[in-house]
Amino acid sequence: MSKPMDAWFGQAFGKAWQDRAAEIGRFNLAIFGKTGVGKSTLVNAIFGAEIAATGIGEPVTRAEHLYLHQSGTLGVLDTRGLEVGRDNDKLLAELKDYLRDMRRRPLTEQIHVAWYCVRAGDRRFEPTEGDFVRALHELGLPVILVLTQVPRSVGPGGGGRVHPDAEALAASIAALDLPIQDGLIHYTMALGDEFTGQTAYGLQELLDATFRGAPSGVAHAITAAQRIDFDRKRERAEAAIKVATGAATTAGASPIPFSDAAVLVPLQLTMMASIAVTYGISIERSTAASIAATAAATTAGRSLVGNLIKFVPGAGTAVAGTINASVAGTFTYAMGHAWLRVCERLARGELRAVGGALDGDSIHRVFMSEFKAQANRRKLST
Repeated sequence: MSKPMDAWFGQAFGKAWQDRAAEIGRFNLAIFGKTGVGKSTLVNAIFGAEIAATGIGEPVTRAEHLYLHQSGTLGVLDTRGLEVGRDNDKLLAELKDYLRDMRRRPLTEQIHVAWYCVRAGDRRFEPTEGDFVRALHELGLPVILVLTQVPRSVGPGGGGRVHPDAEALAASIAALDLPIQDGLIHYTMALGDEFTGQTAYGLQELLDATFRGAPSGVAHAITAAQRIDFDRKRERAEAAIKVATGAATTAGASPIPFSDAAVLVPLQLTMMASIAVTYGISIERSTAASIAATAAATTAGRSLVGNLIKFVPGAGTAVAGTINASVAGTFTYAMGHAWLRVCERLARGELRAVGGALDGDSIHRVFMSEFKAQANRRKLST
């Protein structure tokens, strides 16, 4: 891709990414528990390390004991300087003021779910902690109760029984009949330990409970923010491809001269941007990756469609005529799935060169290989 084309495509993609990110919004999680229960480790295990890298976050109350960390489609509300169970009154007073103000704002700026974390190794849940959970519920927050760092027996097949002390602790909490999401207490081990043979577990179940507790309007933001459930990401990405394919098919059914086929480009950019945001790929990395993916197939702004479409079976001499509905739909479908494949591998930490930089050549090979395979597959199925 030429340098002028790089600039044009990068700018257009960047704007589409920002538009889609703004539309998807942000999921905001409040996380509470005593010091040392492993709150940050748990958040990082499910949502990645970006939140930890943001530092202490921004204070959201004048007393400066509540802090909101923000990173893309995720916000995490945490506490500093006050201890749950000891300073309940001060914490709850600040939280009540914050929530009252927050509920006058758009959904994306509200707190959607609270995790209350208890370390299994502490072997106790104090009455003041139960009071705090009840108070969170009264403030209108869905509360998910999480036991952290719960060991379980290690056997040949893995996934053994959780430690009896953790089961006893969970039973004592359950007896309090607290107003918690689904009435469930979630056992978790955020990080595995090769020395003891412990494996990470419970994260998917906690994420599922978070989806159930949160408003449906932030489900896409949770999907984009989390880093463990790729099935949900793929489902969202395929929905974006379906929408774009339908729009492209409609455009192809209209008498649009191929010389004006750049009318399809905005559809591709919106689709690609939506997929990139869904997979949690930053604007910088996804812009660079999108340029690398289409590099050898594009030489000028208006030829983005023309140079890729030659790989679509049945396109024939469309360059000199018009794009029919079948070709337009096949092209968009193949491009979407090729880009999905690139984004999924990027999200898994692949397609990087030494030092962590993007491997442009590998990105382009993956994209083009998948594009051709999907174009042929769709052609055969239609």
